[in-house]
Amino acid sequence: MDELLRLENISKTFPGVCALKNVSFTLRKGEVHALLGENGAGKSTFIKIVSGAQLPDKKTDNVFLINGSPANIHTPHQAIKIGISTVYQELNLCPHLSVAENIFLNREVLSFPRRVNYKKMYEETTKLLDYLQVNINPRTRVKDLPVSKQQIIEIAKALSYNATILIMDEPTSSLSENEVADLHRIILQLKKEGKGIIYISHKLEELNKIVDRITVFRDGEYIVTADFNSITLDEIIKHMVGRSVDEKYPKLHLEPSADALFSVRNLSNPSMFKDLSFDLYKGEILGFAGLVGAGRTEFAKTVFGAFGSGYKGEIFINGKPIKVSTPSDAISHGLVYIPEDRKHEGLALGMTIEQNLTIPNTRKLSNVLGILRKNAMRDYAKNISNTLKIKTPSIKQLVKNLSGGNQQKVVIGKWIARKPFVMIFDEPTRGVDVNAKVEIYKILNNLKEQGIGVIMISSDLPELLGMTDRLAVMRRGKLIKILKTKETNQEEVITYAAVEK
Repeated sequence: MDELLRLENISKTFPGVCALKNVSFTLRKGEVHALLGENGAGKSTFIKIVSGAQLPDKKTDNVFLINGSPANIHTPHQAIKIGISTVYQELNLCPHLSVAENIFLNREVLSFPRRVNYKKMYEETTKLLDYLQVNINPRTRVKDLPVSKQQIIEIAKALSYNATILIMDEPTSSLSENEVADLHRIILQLKKEGKGIIYISHKLEELNKIVDRITVFRDGEYIVTADFNSITLDEIIKHMVGRSVDEKYPKLHLEPSADALFSVRNLSNPSMFKDLSFDLYKGEILGFAGLVGAGRTEFAKTVFGAFGSGYKGEIFINGKPIKVSTPSDAISHGLVYIPEDRKHEGLALGMTIEQNLTIPNTRKLSNVLGILRKNAMRDYAKNISNTLKIKTPSIKQLVKNLSGGNQQKVVIGKWIARKPFVMIFDEPTRGVDVNAKVEIYKILNNLKEQGIGVIMISSDLPELLGMTDRLAVMRRGKLIKILKTKETNQEEVITYAAVEK
């Protein structure tokens, strides 16, 4: 089989961190090659080098070949020009522009005299979306689309360059099962056309449907390459973490208190969800299952005050009614929210770990004059960083330079320090590797032991079944059923989530 891409002895060092050390990788025509490893293993740095976003360290024995010929890629534009296109894990779209404008950004279709030909752009975008078999209006502004649809726009944009090498970094992290099936169909079609795909995913169970070979990185070093059919998932995990993961879901079996910590009654928000009523108890993890568009995230953002006070119904904390008009209201009542989209809603990417961890806690870290105490900030941030095992050379590191899993720990850490009554986790392990997932599950267990009520929204049904005490199933904005987790199974949950009765 002909090689599309070969890299050998590639290294990349940042101040205080060796991100890659003499790694190698090959990609063949008509192949899906999965690049696997924990967060911080060097995968993101590697694909940035392949796509021209970063340059490797200068070494005399570096090898970088495209179709057997030496290649010098110094910019993303050069990579695109020679047929390399990338879909990054974190969305990089302009929310105020339309779908078509995003897909054709910086290469707009022009007509005489140099005016943007929107009609042609809409037509070409429609053809591309029809090929993907998705129903999205090319005139729709990206900010009006859910995260799952935005992910599809990223994929469509990458495909629009007619690339021979396509890099997909966690492309299914926000997709429903049907959307994942559509993506896999597209990938198999691209394979038939001779294109090579570098595929990064933490969902190991989906690899058997599309992947031909796997390569594992660990701590910035190359570990192994193998045909997927010749290696087991347990062996892959052992290569990734350097040891076996004994328990995928370390659930803490404690009986929740009989005291209702958080309750909603007949809660509705027009066009999003309606008439939700349930109780969350002290020391309980209540999961929310449902298909994309079921209204789970909209419910979470409503009780957190992100949509203002336009909801109907009642919200209670410790049996007392509260009114939530802003996130500040929710936080003051002891209710916090860890969002699905950490990049845009959970973090200040241009600030340090220390600053992000202390933003919601400035009052307790200030003196009587309201001036932040630097030593207190440092000690406070170090303590949280160590407790949550955030991998970083320093708490002065910019959050944007962290891996996805460590960014997620920063989002969690800033709220844990406030000692809330209720924590809502929206897709808490999205884009997180198998080892970091276990660490997050242990954090959930610790919250449970402390008597904190946890709401866990997840599209990963085995995760919900493995970690929750009860499961609330939503469908089309309605709460259909609340199940005891130990008494249900995937088939029953999917039936309630997907089947009209």
